[in-house]
Amino acid sequence: MSALLSLLVLLGALGRPGQTMSQEEKSKLRNQVVEMFDHAYQNYMDHAYPADELMPLTCRGRVRGLEPSRGDVDDALGKFSLTLIDTLDTLVLLNKTTEFEAAVRRVLTDVRLDNDIVVSVFETNIRVLGGLLGGHSMAVMLKEGGQNMQWYQDELLHMAKDLGLRLLPAFNTSSGLPYPRVNLKYGVRGPETRTGTETDTCTACAGTIILEFAALSRFTGDPVFEAHARRALDFLWEKRQRNSNLVGTTINIHSGEWVRRDSGVGAGIDSYYEYLLKAYVLLGDDQFLQRFNIHYASIMKYISQPPLLLDVHIHKPLLPARTWMDSLLAFFPGLQVLKGDIRPAIETHEMLYQVTKKHNFLPEAFTTDFRVHWAQHPLRPEFAESTYFLYKATGDPYYLEAGRTIMDNLNRFARVPCGFAAMKDVRTGSHEDRMDSFFLAEMFKYLFLLFADAEDLPFDVEDYVFTTEAHLLPLSLSTAPHSSSIPSNKTSEEELDDSNFDWTCPNTRLLFPDPAFPRNLREPIRSAVDKSCPRPAPYREPGMGRPPLRAQDFMANNPEHLELLRRMGVSLIHLKDGRVQLVQHATQAVSAVAAEDGVRFMQEMMELSSQQQKEQLPPRAIQIVSHPFFGRVVLTAGPAQFGTDLSKSSTGVRGFVTVAEPYSGCSEITNAEYVQGHIALLQRGQCMFAEKARNIQKAGAIGGIVIDDNEGSSSDTAPLFQMAGDGRNTEDISLPILFLFHKEGNILLEALKEYREVEVLLSDKARDRAAIFKGKPLPGSLIESSVPVPEAEEEQFTEATTPTSFEPISQSQMSTLEMDEVATEEVTPSQEEVIAVDEDTSPAEEVTSPEERVSPQENQEANVAQPMKERDSEEGEEPEGDTDSSSQSVDELLADWREDLEAFQQMEKDEL
Repeated sequence: MSALLSLLVLLGALGRPGQTMSQEEKSKLRNQVVEMFDHAYQNYMDHAYPADELMPLTCRGRVRGLEPSRGDVDDALGKFSLTLIDTLDTLVLLNKTTEFEAAVRRVLTDVRLDNDIVVSVFETNIRVLGGLLGGHSMAVMLKEGGQNMQWYQDELLHMAKDLGLRLLPAFNTSSGLPYPRVNLKYGVRGPETRTGTETDTCTACAGTIILEFAALSRFTGDPVFEAHARRALDFLWEKRQRNSNLVGTTINIHSGEWVRRDSGVGAGIDSYYEYLLKAYVLLGDDQFLQRFNIHYASIMKYISQPPLLLDVHIHKPLLPARTWMDSLLAFFPGLQVLKGDIRPAIETHEMLYQVTKKHNFLPEAFTTDFRVHWAQHPLRPEFAESTYFLYKATGDPYYLEAGRTIMDNLNRFARVPCGFAAMKDVRTGSHEDRMDSFFLAEMFKYLFLLFADAEDLPFDVEDYVFTTEAHLLPLSLSTAPHSSSIPSNKTSEEELDDSNFDWTCPNTRLLFPDPAFPRNLREPIRSAVDKSCPRPAPYREPGMGRPPLRAQDFMANNPEHLELLRRMGVSLIHLKDGRVQLVQHATQAVSAVAAEDGVRFMQEMMELSSQQQKEQLPPRAIQIVSHPFFGRVVLTAGPAQFGTDLSKSSTGVRGFVTVAEPYSGCSEITNAEYVQGHIALLQRGQCMFAEKARNIQKAGAIGGIVIDDNEGSSSDTAPLFQMAGDGRNTEDISLPILFLFHKEGNILLEALKEYREVEVLLSDKARDRAAIFKGKPLPGSLIESSVPVPEAEEEQFTEATTPTSFEPISQSQMSTLEMDEVATEEVTPSQEEVIAVDEDTSPAEEVTSPEERVSPQENQEANVAQPMKERDSEEGEEPEGDTDSSSQSVDELLADWREDLEAFQQMEKDEL
């Protein structure tokens, strides 16, 4: 995760946290939900039906072709009375059985599905097919109750099958992934269809089919629908990035190549993960749970930075893909509840709640410091969905208050005479003339369920699973007959083994023995969002302007410095990736003057980081030239901003390696007799890089290699690491020093362990072996058969990417410090500031303290130069016989580097 620099102030206490809500109050709010639904539904029926959607500002229906085109948004409209179909099962849940029966009769009488119109396969599936199936489920349930719908003979199911057959032509691709659009009358082939030429679709678009199609197959007994949905899911699973186990956002439906390689849990991917878990719940197929668990582990490892959920690159999952989040990820805490992972669900939901309180609604996208990125809000229900599931899991009345907030904001800001209008800009309160069908399908379901008791519901919701559009499908479908010979691309069970995962849902009553536990999780997040009320700067005595600690002098392991930070209201938070984050709470400073000192310290840290990041250097190479490698193994190394500049050396520095004692290199070297004339191996940590370099230089070393102490780190998954000085003059350091991640460092250590004497060449790029062994026979076949080494071509390192241009990002949109772009906003002492600094522990830092700097060349919203990546110049052949662990590691590295090269070349073309 990129380091965050946010300017924050404390938010006042939330209303009624932890206080029990009376039954009378819950009943009042429940009735209010029904009244709000009636206002929206009746206005649709009065002013819009049979049009697809209501235009609440002009009190008329939206008919596709008669209104100005809104682009892809209109692909949800198919002249099939979308809002009515999408609302069918909501009517039943809200105990409106009479209205439901009338609505079903209208659908059967008025709705046609054979219109010559191009629609979104994804939207039509989840809204119309899902709506018909949900309506059918409710009709069957009511008929079995003996009082309503006695005339019903599966008419909605017949319509659903008709629609399913009209969607099937979209799946006629070599991969099984559906075309994103289909003509309801003509399919996807031929000029009359006006579609079928697309090549790309989003992951969610292809991966959010299984619930509706499997339900249709099991309701009707026709396995063809479930077969196609499974085939699409199998293909997506096969195309996941195998190292990160993440999927991209957009994929080519013919080749299976990832078109957009950013990965998150929001727009473009969201419901793919949701449907893997819910397909297991609905269908009982263990394979879906296995796949979900594998994906989920990677999400929590790379994307989740509680309370944030930040997109990353699938090939470089430690490399952030953007500095903002979209509102669709608000569903994820609810999915985590279903998974049974409650703690991060509470944390992310609280962040979303605070953003909601700040802007009245969740903006379509907001930055990591919680500012508006995209200001629209189309009345999305995902936050209400997660609020309901968290209340169901915890019983904490806090979530009832969150629901009340949602309702109050809808009535205050979105309610208009003819319904509820989407927000065009949450900052100004301006409206947009739209009320999407999902508002009636989802929002009022979740709000009603939030305030309802079991006796208020016409059926047991535990017998159903909610689709992504909140349509109700009965769990009894898991036992319904279905074909056992469905063709698919199933991965072997061996590969999918995830025996480390729990296969049972936790008892939520045991998760919270202390009723205050959820509140304790929310407290640290509550103050981390709102910064809209800066206070005037306090009066300062003349001569009191200089802070007691300068950023260039700060050392994260110095107790005196930490105490000075504490007095300024600056504290350290240890992140799970090994970094520490500097957070300034001005209100926690010992005085107003100390608070302003803290603000200035944070500003200095920003400026210092900015200066360091401007001095970016390309990667270096460490080439193992001794037996049995003979120059074939080249390790990508991070450069240093001090010491010998290897780019100015035609020969590099060549020597045998030896491990320094102490291994940290943070004190006088005790084995100087062995280090002298050698290249010293050092472990990262405990002191500044410059100090390590001075100590080995004093011992007579000719070079140094610092190996990362963060186990598992690798150049495969982390941005280029660049070592910087200590903020002081480093001209006294005259030897070269390079940095290796843990994975590459282990190759060198294993070689030293195996062969005792290992000679390496430190250079700016890999050297041709003919140049390395100039004047000597070129080693080739003279390698002992017991230690086979891959043969390779002789070629130079090549850069995998070139910097891309970028456009400025306004300060109003971003105040996070990442790489080349630094927000340098005016800071007042009443604000909080957050800045992540390096504690000499993690290879993935973007903002570090002065003792060591990182200048990763990271993509920032496709605006910042892509990472520079070099690969081994020699591609090995498959070795015969057994190989030692070092050789195997080298083979893996070569394969990974080739894959990364292709990935980054494609990433330059991505539109993130």
